[in-house]
This record gives sequence, structure tokens and C-alpha cells, in this order.
Amino acid sequence: MTWSLSRYRTGDLVEVRTAAEILATLDQNGCVGGMPFMPEMLQFCGLRLCVGAVAHKSCDTIRVSRGLRLQTTVHLSGTCCDGSAHGGCQAACNLFWKDVWLKPVHDNQNEPDEPPTVPPRSSSPEMTQARLLECTRVPASADHQEPCYSCQATRLLDATEPLPRWDLRQYVYDVVTRNQSLGKTARVLALAPLGWLLRKIPYGYRVARFLYDRTHRLLTGRESPIIIPALPPGSPTPTCRLDLQPGEFVRVKSKSEIEKTLDSNEKNRGLSFDPEMTPYCGKVYRVRNRISRLVDEKTGKMLHMKQPCIMLEGVVCQAEYSHSRLLCPRNIPTFWREIWLEKVEINPQ
Repeated sequence: MTWSLSRYRTGDLVEVRTAAEILATLDQNGCVGGMPFMPEMLQFCGLRLCVGAVAHKSCDTIRVSRGLRLQTTVHLSGTCCDGSAHGGCQAACNLFWKDVWLKPVHDNQNEPDEPPTVPPRSSSPEMTQARLLECTRVPASADHQEPCYSCQATRLLDATEPLPRWDLRQYVYDVVTRNQSLGKTARVLALAPLGWLLRKIPYGYRVARFLYDRTHRLLTGRESPIIIPALPPGSPTPTCRLDLQPGEFVRVKSKSEIEKTLDSNEKNRGLSFDPEMTPYCGKVYRVRNRISRLVDEKTGKMLHMKQPCIMLEGVVCQAEYSHSRLLCPRNIPTFWREIWLEKVEINPQ
């Protein structure tokens, strides 16, 4: 399988091309290689931004838990979808940027700019901003009259190919692209087989668990991410209302405290507490937003939460424990129940 990395590397400074240049690269569906350019991305046109990560791979959140392979794509620091063209979706997804939508920032200002490599255009009408907005909607079905949305998250499978977990090139690229340090990559890969063994072993669980816990603490300095729900089967999960607002500070409760709120599926009222969330336990963060509506990546329908959950600043999935999609650079924000958090007062300096 051919694999075309982005020409850029993590930390490189790039400039987002003008709206006119980008629109000229899009097909009739507003895409390049199946990846949509969304109206929310127009606000970044002309800005100079740093490459936050090279998106040579991502994770499948639509069908099954697996990795996906991308071509010539990056994430740019500080560019998240604000949902303004998608019904006010609050998922704050990290945007994907194709190389053709960017240009390098040269140290030598007299160096000529490189024109975008425009894919061959079909006989379809020229793409406009109005047409780009139309591409965010999917025709409603007879049994569902509310709008359905199309975005980078719902169409990610169109822009990717399955990435087998045994394709070791991905971990070489994690280091080559400067997405990850060699040390972190080695640590995650060293722990992964022990985690897999722990899930599969029919006998000797306690010995395997002891080995994993000790190795994990030795390599990371943290307690094991293994979650053991404490609620009896069939028990309702508890709830708590703090009415947290953006800008307030909270401390994430300890893993043992959170386990007391989880059912046998490691959920609290349907929201999972994932092992990727355990590294944040015991630490203090600022509330980023209260989340009450999200576009369902599987269906494109808008989901309305009965009780808002919380998004914290800088708290994202680091893909250190995610089965089949280790070290995914997508940095999906994690969602938190208020019962997993406690308010703290931070005195301004």
C-alpha cells in the first residue's frame, strides 16, 4: 500500500491559502480525496499557523474500533470546528487540512510561492461558498425530518483506508513526523502487548494484572488505566449537578472515586469513562464548555443531551491505550460528567 505523508512536519509554520485558491481545489461535494473542506474552516484562510500534528493516521469512530490511514493531511494548532455551519454542534473536532490547502512560510520572503496542485475538475459547476454550505446538509429521510449533517467526522471513511494495527510503518511515521518522541512511542508499544494479554488471558489474571500494573507505573509514573466499576449490576448510576460554567476550575476526581459512579459497562448514564481519561485524574483544569448537542458521526443527526456534560481545556484523547489505534494524532476532546469533577478555587496571581 502506498502511503503519502504530508510535506509538512509537526511544528512547521504554514499559511492557509485564500478562500478562492481552496475553492478551486474542491470537487462537486466540496472535497479533496474524499475529505470535505467545511465552511467553519474559511475563518482561517490567510492565517499563519503551526502544524500541530501530521494526520498520517486517525481513528474510526463510525464503524469499529480500528485505525485509518490518510494521505497528505495535517492538523493545525488551534483550529477546531465551531459547529456554526452544522447546527451549532459543540464537539469541537480537531480539523483536518489537506496539503493542497496550505503553503509553506519561507524564511526567504523573496522566494516564490508554489501554486496549489489542483486535482482534475469534472464538468460540475465551480465550487462557491454558498455551495460549500449546501454540502453540509444531507437530505432528510421520510422518517426523520430534522436536518442531517455532513462533515469531516461523518465522512472520514470516504477519505481514509483501513490501517492494520500490525503495520509498523505507522509508528516509524509517528517519530519521523515529530508527532511523538521516540521514548513515548517505545513506552506505548511496550505496554500494548501486556494490555492485550490482560484482556485475553483466561487464567492467571491476577499475575498478569500485577505485572501490567508494576510495568505501567515503572514506565509512566502513573497508576494503571484499568477501570473496575464498583456499582452492582443493575444499579442506577448516580448523578451530580455542579452547574459548571466556562472559565471555572475543577479537579478531576481520583480513578477510585470515579469507579464508584460507573456501571458494568464503565458508563455513567450512557457516557463512557475511558482508560484514555485516567491520566487526567487528580489534576486541575479549566472548564472549556458545557456540551448539550453533538452531530452523531454515524448518522449525521443532531443529538441532544438530557443533561450537559463538560469539556475541559487541553484534555483530549492521547491514544495511549486505545485498541487498534495507538498514538492516533486526532486529539479528540473528552467529555466529563459533573460527578467526576469537583470545583476548586484558583486565586489570580
